[in-house]
Amino acid sequence: MSTLDWLVIGGYLAAMLLLAVYLGRTQHSREDYYLGANRLPGWALATSIIATQCSTNSLLGAPAFVGFVLGGGLLWLQYELAVPLAMLALCLLFLPIRASGVISIYAYLEKRLGLGSRLLASACFLFFRGVATGVTVYGVASVIGLVTGTSYTTAVLILMGITIAYDVLGGMRAVVISDVVQMLLLTAAVLYTLASLGEPLISEWGSLAERSTTLVNDWGFSGNNYGFWPMLFGGLFLYTAYYGCDQSQAQRLLAARDAATTRQILVLNGVLRFPLVLAYCLLGMGLAAYAVEHADFLSGLPVTGDGRPNYNLVFPAFVAREFAPGLAGLAIVGLFAAAMSSIDSALNSLSASTVEDFVARFKSLSERQLFLTSKLATLFWGAFAILFSYQVERIAPTVLEAINKVGSMANGPLLALFCIAVFRPGFGQAGAIVGFCLGLAANLMTWLVLPQVSWLWWNVIGFAVAMSGAAILAGVMGRADVRGEQLVWPRRETIILVAMAVFILGVCTAFQLQR
Repeated sequence: MSTLDWLVIGGYLAAMLLLAVYLGRTQHSREDYYLGANRLPGWALATSIIATQCSTNSLLGAPAFVGFVLGGGLLWLQYELAVPLAMLALCLLFLPIRASGVISIYAYLEKRLGLGSRLLASACFLFFRGVATGVTVYGVASVIGLVTGTSYTTAVLILMGITIAYDVLGGMRAVVISDVVQMLLLTAAVLYTLASLGEPLISEWGSLAERSTTLVNDWGFSGNNYGFWPMLFGGLFLYTAYYGCDQSQAQRLLAARDAATTRQILVLNGVLRFPLVLAYCLLGMGLAAYAVEHADFLSGLPVTGDGRPNYNLVFPAFVAREFAPGLAGLAIVGLFAAAMSSIDSALNSLSASTVEDFVARFKSLSERQLFLTSKLATLFWGAFAILFSYQVERIAPTVLEAINKVGSMANGPLLALFCIAVFRPGFGQAGAIVGFCLGLAANLMTWLVLPQVSWLWWNVIGFAVAMSGAAILAGVMGRADVRGEQLVWPRRETIILVAMAVFILGVCTAFQLQR
């Protein structure tokens, strides 16, 4: 990398830090720090969620899967069909949670069910999100180190030093505003790269026909994880749980000023996420076309432990090879931006759950003490992520895969826990917790006994078993079935999100018919 590239990167990181200092001047409470005092606009909160979702892992993983991985291709787009449907479900499910005035979504569980359900859900979140953040730091810092030529430690210190600093200083306002800036930079980098790849993409599209498959009519019961049906139904439960029951995502929904803004955020996520993912996928096709025309491109990639090219690095390798000084720095800034947008929200939400569910809940402290504790908790989780990232390389890849699957096992049962709290609190805390544990056990048995079943179905299985178990136990114990709040489907949001789902299906079908 040239001196100009480093100046671009350094200028961006310094600007992010100065922004956090400026935004943090008016913060005096946990509501300011975690929810931005509920004054952030809906479009900014929606952009922040999209930036977190479409982070470095997606920017590197999607092009690699679409363009180069055996069995990959545009079928990645099947993931997106369930997103608008999940946003529609959350337009109904999340509004009572938002109206309860909580900072941690798990506090809502205590209000409706009891303290045990709150602590169980929050502890699960802290464990899985803390570990996942450490793994993300390891992966991103490794890529940044390879691209920039710096050591792993230097990459970690640059990435996490700035991210932790502006997170601690600026809180949710800094997270959201920086995410908006980062989303603009990331989108610009992707679109510029796509424009650069336009000629080979058009000329080589025919040679990539086998990768243009977008719909696979498979139920996912015979070893194929990525059939249309498990991606549709499993994805629906996965995204509903992730956006609505995971503090790292739901905290932006809680930061909305009112119910209408919350629905606006959900609609924007359902509509705007797909175009960005489509751009990622076309980027993968373009890089594959470039590799066809430049035989030495793939041979120049760093290799994995088994000696194969590391396809996750095709995008940064193309940037280093083709971009002029300055522009390469901007593209690397896009990588930094994608990484920081994922990590900063995770640290802020980990701090929120720690302080709200385990500190403020059990210890009487002044608002100022809790505010300072919030910043210390953010610093703690940042340090945890850094330290854990140094241990990741000692874990076998199969264990890393297992960690991801274990995280997926909890989505369905966790969603059931919140559905019980919203719609059927009369099931009681005992029934809800037993159902949660039964859902986890059912997913574990499916994993061990039926490995040919797509792991996406775990989201459905866990939910169904958890709800059934809670209902049966409530019936046995003779608990009254208490109705939840009267909820009404939002008509306008329903039309928009269903139309977006139809549009995504139409795009996938159009690519399919072109084959």
